[in-house]
Amino acid sequence: MFSIGLAPHFRWSHRFAVAVVVITLVLEVLLWQAFPAAAQDQPAPAAGQQKQEAPPEAGGPQTDVGPYAIPKKKDEPPAPPPEKPKKIEGMPDFSIRVDVPLVNVPVLVTTKDGQFVSVLKKENFKVYEDGVPQTVTNFDVSEAPITAVLLVEFTAGDYYFFNDLLTAAYSFAYSLKKEDWVAVSYYDIKPHILTDFTQDKRAVQEALGQLRVPGFSESNLFDALYDTLDRLDRVEGRKYIILVTTGVDTFSKINLDQMMKKIKVTRDVTIFPISVGFQVRTYCEMHNCGYTHGIGIPVGEMDYLQADNEMKTFAGMTGGRAYFPRFQGEYPEIFRSIMGDIRNQYNLSYHPTNPKLDGTYRKLKIELVAPDGGPLKVKDQKGKDVKIQIIAREGYTAKHTVE
Repeated sequence: MFSIGLAPHFRWSHRFAVAVVVITLVLEVLLWQAFPAAAQDQPAPAAGQQKQEAPPEAGGPQTDVGPYAIPKKKDEPPAPPPEKPKKIEGMPDFSIRVDVPLVNVPVLVTTKDGQFVSVLKKENFKVYEDGVPQTVTNFDVSEAPITAVLLVEFTAGDYYFFNDLLTAAYSFAYSLKKEDWVAVSYYDIKPHILTDFTQDKRAVQEALGQLRVPGFSESNLFDALYDTLDRLDRVEGRKYIILVTTGVDTFSKINLDQMMKKIKVTRDVTIFPISVGFQVRTYCEMHNCGYTHGIGIPVGEMDYLQADNEMKTFAGMTGGRAYFPRFQGEYPEIFRSIMGDIRNQYNLSYHPTNPKLDGTYRKLKIELVAPDGGPLKVKDQKGKDVKIQIIAREGYTAKHTVE
């Protein structure tokens, strides 16, 4: 039974095996005949020439087909690491550092009407330090957000000036942009921080809303300004103080000479004083009404004139401007002018030719020159010469190092 079922399958397998053997023999004969013909077609090398083989260290293919054969780099031993100097026992480690000072001078150039002159180039500025010309290395026009402190005088002695003080303070708050950083302080017998640096205009207005009932009669301006400068010395970058004040100092521990020295050694701070109470001052001068400021000390027009002169000095030393408005309606325009001064300044930087870090005060002078080296002339749209003014700090104090 099993032999009958397997017989056809066996015959079919036998025939298939025989066919495979025959086909294999035919292919071997054909290949053997093709090799001699291919060998005859290849040209023999010319006499005296030998076929150059690629060196075994070359990479890539050995024929005309394929990418270039790029020789492999020879294996080279790695370079030994540099020897560290031997440390001498008992000798401390020292490092050498070269501290090259860089002086930054913000400069404001305006017409007599207060319009910013925006067409100047680096070549138009000449900087002198103690009479020696300097080379300006960095130059740009700043339009960055401001960092400012609004410092407001608020004492019981300012009864006649309250409206002016608050109007000026709120006018400043309304002139801010959302990118600006502002802190608000007021002073009487001492400075008080109403709000630290913030970009929230509403927080500034709420801080000013706390100025309702003054606590003391004294107006210690020098103490408050000195303290504000000291705090701002820890803040990086350009800073500004908007000082709303009568300018009268009644009871400060700091005197004017100390105040001036503090301003000289403080870097990157510009003061914009705004005087208040001009109408009351004028009225009392004409009618001899007489009033006291602070702890019952009589204050006359001469005291206010002296205060005005001090405010102009503080502004001039730091590159700012002092304002003396006659009417409350001038405050919004004044703050627009201040913001324009702050946001449109030429920033000049140079490495002083006097590199000594000796803590001395260096006088600065800025001049505008034409391309030919002569005085620069600015013309208006009608072609008429326009008188311009340069506002910059009067000098700076060099760093001091102990040798």
